[in-house]
Amino acid sequence: MSRTIHIIGAGLAGLSAALKLSARGERVIVHEATAFVGGRCRSYHDATLGMTIDNGNHLLLSGNHAALAYLRDVGAEQHLIGPNAAEFPFVDLAGGQRWTLRFNEGRVPFWIFDSTRRVPGTRALHYLALAKLLWAPAGKSVGELIACKGTLYERLVEPLLLAALNIDPPQGSAKLASAIIRETLAAGGRACRPLIARDGLGPTMIEPALARLQQRGAIVRLEHQLRALRFAADRVEALDFGGEATMLGLDDAVVLAVPPYAAAALVRGLDVPTEFRAIVNAHFRIDPPAAQPPIVGVLNGTAQWIFSFPGRVSVTISAGDRLIDTARDVLAKSIWSDVASVTGLADALPPWQIVRERRATFAATPAQDRKRPGARTQWQNLALAGDWTNTGLPATIEGAIRSGNKAADLINHRVTSRQ
Repeated sequence: MSRTIHIIGAGLAGLSAALKLSARGERVIVHEATAFVGGRCRSYHDATLGMTIDNGNHLLLSGNHAALAYLRDVGAEQHLIGPNAAEFPFVDLAGGQRWTLRFNEGRVPFWIFDSTRRVPGTRALHYLALAKLLWAPAGKSVGELIACKGTLYERLVEPLLLAALNIDPPQGSAKLASAIIRETLAAGGRACRPLIARDGLGPTMIEPALARLQQRGAIVRLEHQLRALRFAADRVEALDFGGEATMLGLDDAVVLAVPPYAAAALVRGLDVPTEFRAIVNAHFRIDPPAAQPPIVGVLNGTAQWIFSFPGRVSVTISAGDRLIDTARDVLAKSIWSDVASVTGLADALPPWQIVRERRATFAATPAQDRKRPGARTQWQNLALAGDWTNTGLPATIEGAIRSGNKAADLINHRVTSRQ
């Protein structure tokens, strides 16, 4: 085909759009401002640890259909590991109690009637309170719909929503929490099996995607930052890369898959989220115990989720704004103390690295959720993508990939309809 689709941004949203469009035979060029691909979902060699680590720890679930389809497309689904069933081990550091949450496969939640499967200290009737989150109205916060206290909240709802929304749950959008509940707990164990990239995010989600794009003839240009979009009437007519302008043909199109603050600088009048929340990740170069589960939830500690990889133990802390300015060595010691308590590893601090992202996700409040634009814009050949767009989900891998797919479908429909 003579037309060209320009993808601006090589994070997961941009890559998923590029994969969709190139699979349809479109000529695709991906422009990335930085020297690396993957955005927040990438691996890199850390000189301090002397090993490759992930920028952040990301968990997928077996119900993340768009993400799993993406991995099947690039031939990398086998790189994910996890338990054979929907199981989540937890440790409460306050009292030392350990348990494993075990969902049954089907949608009918039989697990809540089994004291060996549900959260300790809860009864089946307690779970009825979650029904208020199944179809939450827009504009409400989680704290306005449910009581954010009690054993069930502290041991299940809070860690689940904190990880998914990356915000203290009472402040979070009930509509977004509702989407998470419907696609996880309410969908049954088939949708809740946890999956992690054993060999890293780069070898699992990024490098195979680049190989597939190359196979399909797509071009990826790194360190090629878009400086401005030039508009004419109802379309984008040119891309300005600073001293280099690319004129667009009548059938050419653009998918803008950059962070919200970058999109707002490029598109006049675009309303985007303006508040953000941090995520803190810690990586320790040490072999995890042989019997250590791939992921463990931690309550009443600094750490929230502990991930085990070959030669490395990593920790993720959501809504980590309170830790952004903590001294790195103090933070590493505090996190490692939790890891040692949970895993039984020695108290001595192993080689470590702290990765802090101040603007990891948009703040998933009702007010910020209302600012999320859809994929469609007023310009016929421009679509938006990114986990910050109106995907119906919080800022997650699944949401990012869905946004890229939606932008690709929109561009394909608009370009095809012109012919």
